[in-house]
Amino acid sequence: MAEILAVGEAMERALALLAGGDVVAIPTETVYGLAGDATNGVGVARIFEAKGRPRFNPLIAHVADLAMAERIARFDPLSEKLARAFWPGPLTLVLPQRPGNGIHPLVTAGLDTIALRMPRGFGGELIARLGHPLAAPSANSSGKISATTAEAVAADLGSRIKLVVDGGATPVGLESTIVKVEAGTLRLLRPGGVAAEEIEAAVGMKLLRGAVAGIEAPGMLASHYAPGAAMRLNAEKVEAGEALLAFGGRRAEGWQAVVALKNLSVSGDLREAAANLFAYMQDLDRSGAKTIAVEPIPFDGLGEAINDRLSRAAAPRDIIPSET
Repeated sequence: MAEILAVGEAMERALALLAGGDVVAIPTETVYGLAGDATNGVGVARIFEAKGRPRFNPLIAHVADLAMAERIARFDPLSEKLARAFWPGPLTLVLPQRPGNGIHPLVTAGLDTIALRMPRGFGGELIARLGHPLAAPSANSSGKISATTAEAVAADLGSRIKLVVDGGATPVGLESTIVKVEAGTLRLLRPGGVAAEEIEAAVGMKLLRGAVAGIEAPGMLASHYAPGAAMRLNAEKVEAGEALLAFGGRRAEGWQAVVALKNLSVSGDLREAAANLFAYMQDLDRSGAKTIAVEPIPFDGLGEAINDRLSRAAAPRDIIPSET
């Protein structure tokens, strides 16, 4: 089983594993990431192996600073403005790659673009010490619920990796927002820890939604973030034998008879709800219920990202995504 070390004790062990082409589960402000040296093909391959992740699904490369990012990708003025406004933080930018940037092709899944993010805390310090960017998708089995605690990582991947760095519960609780600048427009590829309204306010322009063609960034598979139980969204009534993922102060009809109940935020705070989402989904999945009913959640602010994760968790599990 994986060794679990606190952030204050884990740096040298993590560096040794990464330098040797291995992977390490690390805390970030969003969710826990399964990190490997993005320039080392063996390390990147081990990420895919440990997660069981489709190899046509690209990874985010995490950087220590803007200078490292600019050695990897070309920044247009709008992307640079976004980086300076939101880095370090939960925003990922999809940018054209620079030739000879050293990033292993497995990271980008054959695309001529790369997704870059600058994390806070231990992750940023680790990258700076290593001197290389880290490829780091969420530290969970592919398609399953993202981990927001070291214990959740160990329960899922503990038999497949050597080290989990414990930084406590992640404060944001949702993966990063992913955006891409295209011909002077700004496109939202995945809602996440930075609300669309914050981005629009920072740059003074509206975000377009969705990719133009195929999978352009991580987290775009139709079925993703899924528990073992089925998910039923926007539930106004709870059926017998279901668990309930609640939100706010008003309960769905029949809630008294649920198998288990977790309220993302009694006060209706979307930031609190985002931080609790994955952990509460895991708790309800362990309740034995075959279905998790989810009360309606507003789409404003971080509600857009929460609803995105819930819709992917509820999607049919037999979807075969296109490799284009």
